[in-house]
Amino acid sequence: MKGHLQELGAQDPERKNSPVAWETDEDVEALREALPDDEPVCFFNDHAFEHGTTVSSGSVLLRCDNGVWVPAGVTESGKP
Repeated sequence: MKGHLQELGAQDPERKNSPVAWETDEDVEALREALPDDEPVCFFNDHAFEHGTTVSSGSVLLRCDNGVWVPAGVTESGKP
């Protein structure tokens, strides 16, 4: 990956956050349907990120996919 990944820490439930579609979530499309149509960005603790942006949250990489965060791997510190 190019560039420096922004480490965001954990989501604060008191702030605006987009949903994370973990592998156990059966219907990612249902998460997307619950979002406003005019909001293709992802939010993480009140900060907006454009579609395609990858960030680090602890040991997990998250990629913004049209308003929903999807797991995109693990960080270097998350490798065994």
